[in-house]
Amino acid sequence: MTRRRKIILATIAIAIACAGLALGAARARNVPKVATGFIAHTLCSETFVSGLDPTRDLAETTDAMPGAGLLTWAMDLRVDRTRKDVTVSLFGFGRSHAVYREGLGCTLEHGQGIADVALPLDDKQPALLPEIAGPGIVPPQSEGLAAALDRAFAEPAQPPYRRTRAIVVMKAGRVIAERYADGIGPETQLLGFSMTKSVMSALTGILVRQGKLKLDGPAPVAAWQNPDDPRHPITVDQLLRHTAGIALGSSLEASLGSALEPVNTMKYAEDDMASFAERAPLATAPGTAWNYHDGNFLILAHLLRDATGGKPADALRFARRELFAPLGMVNVTLQLDASGTIEGSGEMLASARDWARFGQLYLNDGIAGGKRILPEGWVNYSASATPHAWVGIGAGFWTNEGGSIGAKFRIEHGWPRDAFFAKGTIGQYAIMIPSEKLVIVRLGRSPNGPLGADGVFDLVRDVIAATREKESWRGRIESRAWRYFPSPLVGEGGSPRSGETGEGSLSARLSCS
Repeated sequence: MTRRRKIILATIAIAIACAGLALGAARARNVPKVATGFIAHTLCSETFVSGLDPTRDLAETTDAMPGAGLLTWAMDLRVDRTRKDVTVSLFGFGRSHAVYREGLGCTLEHGQGIADVALPLDDKQPALLPEIAGPGIVPPQSEGLAAALDRAFAEPAQPPYRRTRAIVVMKAGRVIAERYADGIGPETQLLGFSMTKSVMSALTGILVRQGKLKLDGPAPVAAWQNPDDPRHPITVDQLLRHTAGIALGSSLEASLGSALEPVNTMKYAEDDMASFAERAPLATAPGTAWNYHDGNFLILAHLLRDATGGKPADALRFARRELFAPLGMVNVTLQLDASGTIEGSGEMLASARDWARFGQLYLNDGIAGGKRILPEGWVNYSASATPHAWVGIGAGFWTNEGGSIGAKFRIEHGWPRDAFFAKGTIGQYAIMIPSEKLVIVRLGRSPNGPLGADGVFDLVRDVIAATREKESWRGRIESRAWRYFPSPLVGEGGSPRSGETGEGSLSARLSCS
């Protein structure tokens, strides 16, 4: 790098810091800490949990975040594979230290130590959800699906690049196509970022089913129990929908400028993130305005911990016993903050197949293997539109219901009205389409803008077209097969005999072609 370029970049960095000063000395002081904290935690997670190359991971991650590349040249980054930690500083300031612990993933350590957490024992609970695939990678089951995956993994000639890492397509509960980037496979755990919020929504639903939380009425946050506190009326429903009104800024943008938001000070400079969020004042009266930020779901994570016993291990045990084990999600890690609370806004890792298993629960109306996991009606509630949420968001999920700008845009670009999805920044999706019996998982490192840069609009359209074509083809072949080669399983009128499903018949064999 030339001396002139270094001077220019340093000038830009100083300008950003000066802008932060205009917003308050405390926030400006935390800007380097936020930048280094995000990098340290992400690299720690994806080096020691995902097993990715940190150099490549750093390049792909910062390239997907506008402005972040301006600072990486000035970062001192050290990955210690012996101690299993990552240390990052910027211009010698804002040192961040992320520490890996087996089974717990990575935690940012701010100099005060990290809460000791006893990892819950695996009780070998059997999965209730039927297996979605065999051990080998499932190749696309049609030429149309193969073309859809080819397109999703292809890089454009000019940036922004897609950098697709994993795609899993599941139809009627079985994987019908999957593909992975080099160094990634069916068991590789990948960061879902804000897809974690959807998992927290599911865990909240389980607590509601068990009677341990209520959607309406004041949320049981200790700091808000005084009836005279203006935050006292905040409900669990408002936290799930980002309408609680807490003044922490916004979490919608993934860029260098977002380092100035208080919500990111909470995430990258605080030991107890939920406590920080619970101390924040109100920006708007509860229930009157929509503002997406991570503080809402960190408070929900604190409520989860309190409702399940109060200790970090209690919350982790609950998540495994009530959600992950029934779905067969074994390649999953819930990471914690330094106080031991689940970082429920954006730090869960799971394999692409496990994200698909989670999506299948929602296609099954919250039931796995005949057992109700989520409350009756919870799936519809989760996908119901939140007023004034212009991007199209429900209760922990993004949705095409309602008349939001986001929903209209997705529908205009070929998404069905009933599609809803978990979404994480820079290109993470688990998309459920009940009318098509589809779950589509896409993970990667793509910038949030311009819209469509990650290729997900094309992917959804291509997969729907390919699976509809295959179903139409199957229907025509099966109709002719039953006409000319009747099976002993077929009764009068060409339908299966009472009590018989046709497993092992010509129809079943054709479905595997």
